[in-house]
Amino acid sequence: MATPVLNKTSGSTSAAQTTTLGKSLNMGLRAAMEADPRVIVMGEDVGKLGGVFRITDGLQKDFGEHRVLDTPLAESGIIGTAVGLAIRGFRPVCEIQFDGFVFPGFDQIVSQVAKLHYRSQGKVKLPMVIRIPFGGGIGAVEHHSESPEAYFAHTAGLRVVACSNAVDAYWMIQQAIQCDDPVLFFEPKRRYYEKGQLDPDATPYPLFSSRVLRKGDAATLVTYGPMVKTCLDAAGAAAEEGRSLEVIDLRVLSPMDLAPVFESVRRTGRLIVVSEAPRETSLSSEVAARVQEECFYSLEAPVLRVTGYDTPYPPSKLEEEFLPDLDRVLHAVDRSLAW
Repeated sequence: MATPVLNKTSGSTSAAQTTTLGKSLNMGLRAAMEADPRVIVMGEDVGKLGGVFRITDGLQKDFGEHRVLDTPLAESGIIGTAVGLAIRGFRPVCEIQFDGFVFPGFDQIVSQVAKLHYRSQGKVKLPMVIRIPFGGGIGAVEHHSESPEAYFAHTAGLRVVACSNAVDAYWMIQQAIQCDDPVLFFEPKRRYYEKGQLDPDATPYPLFSSRVLRKGDAATLVTYGPMVKTCLDAAGAAAEEGRSLEVIDLRVLSPMDLAPVFESVRRTGRLIVVSEAPRETSLSSEVAARVQEECFYSLEAPVLRVTGYDTPYPPSKLEEEFLPDLDRVLHAVDRSLAW
């Protein structure tokens, strides 16, 4: 299924262009660096190599080594240096090469990045972005296919977002860089090469908002990041059987914007939350609990969750068994509708 055009056009004159999610991130970073000389990109191999996934390709050549910095292999040092730069008025964008590599920098993020604004009674701002490719589906070894978003969504003082398509990738990275709060920016790495129609002159959707991507009335699917495409595919398959599923992309994981979810569940009476992350104490748990609190009398069936399993990420040969797929999502829909 092709990704829909998600721009909100506002007097746009240029034609939309087809681009991948990864290229859209590159374009968004470039636009942010052109607009603000305080924006600095830093991380392992982001300069000469252009990043492992080539998201920063060409930026060092065009903006110089003083604005696109190849750092040592030390995530704690990368984050700590970015904290100092942000305090001094810069807007650093840190790349964590793979999701599982963020943990050496975890102390800096939860102990410093999340707390300095509060600790200083608002006198110190930390306008920094930490980019994290996350999720599985690329057949990589351990520490390269994690879903660590819940750790950071649980930490007060951080904003956490996840893009899912080329259009959002372009706009959301720029909006995150413009934000005066620290933003954890999760990118679904197995969707880097999937294409969408992007109009750079359109008006972007607000950053900290969830979004209904497909209307429906039989049940509500809520998801984010790499599972958005899976849920859209599931909704397409269900439509062929006469079942109309609503699909909502959370986009912002902390603080969540659940008003569209509540409105949807009050109409459909059924909710399935889909995520690659393990089920235990996850973001899917939070969505389920909040919907139960707000929409209890509208529910026609229990809130169901389709997630990864509560195990460390498996070897690549078992990856397809671990990751939620179209069949698992549709099975949950069947269970909900049969209640």
